[in-house]
Amino acid sequence: MINQSNYDFSSVHHAMQRYVDKEILAGVSTAVLVGRDLVDVHCAGWADKENGIALREDHLFRIFSNSKLVTSIAVLQLMEVGKLQLDDPIEQYLPQLAKRRVLKPGATSLDDTEPARSSITIRQLLTHTSGLSYGLLDHGSMIYKAYVERKVLNAAAPLSTLIDVLEELPLTFHPGTQWEYSIATDVLSRLVEVVSGVPFDVYLKAHIFDPLGMQDTSFWVTGEKQTRLTAYYAGSDPSNILQRGLKRLEKSPYPGAFVTPVPRLSGGGGLVSSLHDMIALLRGLLPGGFQLLQPETIALMMRNHLPDGTGIAFPGVGNIPGKGFGLGGAVTLVPSSIDPSASTGEFEWGGIAGTHWWISPKNNLAGVLMAQKQMSFWHPFSFEFKRLAYQAVGAV
Repeated sequence: MINQSNYDFSSVHHAMQRYVDKEILAGVSTAVLVGRDLVDVHCAGWADKENGIALREDHLFRIFSNSKLVTSIAVLQLMEVGKLQLDDPIEQYLPQLAKRRVLKPGATSLDDTEPARSSITIRQLLTHTSGLSYGLLDHGSMIYKAYVERKVLNAAAPLSTLIDVLEELPLTFHPGTQWEYSIATDVLSRLVEVVSGVPFDVYLKAHIFDPLGMQDTSFWVTGEKQTRLTAYYAGSDPSNILQRGLKRLEKSPYPGAFVTPVPRLSGGGGLVSSLHDMIALLRGLLPGGFQLLQPETIALMMRNHLPDGTGIAFPGVGNIPGKGFGLGGAVTLVPSSIDPSASTGEFEWGGIAGTHWWISPKNNLAGVLMAQKQMSFWHPFSFEFKRLAYQAVGAV
């Protein structure tokens, strides 16, 4: 239920409608929380443009890397009950990942390696500083080709098999020395299984989804819920993210994705969720009510854990200025030109199809945006929403 307020979110609504009118997005849903109070919810455009189905609050979205927030919470819950510590070496739980080797600078083959100077820790997996890669974004690199050839992202292989595959692959850098977006969160998914003794989806349902009433979040959509799954689109020109025009995707990222049960329970990118479930998830990290973690753990989660001089960067995009990384999301250290000016200390992340969440402890403010456009992770629409939401509540 929306808490009636004196805030004016018309600028947010008009901006999101503009992206729909320009055919940059088929549809977009947004929500804003002040404290735990839901002060605005808005849907613009279509869940299924071709069939004229307007986007509603109960539609379901492929949240891809927003799944990482859920997995990170699960790991920190296990830390709180004494089942693991952040600086434990991962081979204490997954012995296949012991005695890592690292590609030498300028390596031209996977055998051109040296011993890792240290073990991978759980903290490094949470912060993407482990030396693992993804086989997703760095097209053409040697490690990308190796990950693709060995099917690291194979949805038909369970998490246990993933660890066996990674055992044979080198790291791209020594643990703790750089940041690279990676398969690390899927490794953490397997860690949760090993430490808790139950399948990953069973753990999430019992310890996160059920306590928060998240009835629409799962690894695949079955039965009547499939009618609520939004259509998935790509832009007409991948090189120009603001180009008008959309192309519907029917088999992405693979045939049957998100509607057919698969062995890989990907905590890095496998969940489907709804706007209201994502609101519930953020409330589970906000003060003033039930929280999934202790306040001191939440504060630890939202703090920058990268070494001095280390920032985040993406292939083809470059460095993301002013950002550090916490335990499951980016931390704004210095607001950039696209960030709200008052967003220092904000904790945020998103998914490759345009879903994005953020929490600003300093401003007692949080937001969620849900869209379904391929390669829209760090997109102007999500930052415009955020800037206008901050302005609407006077956080300037």
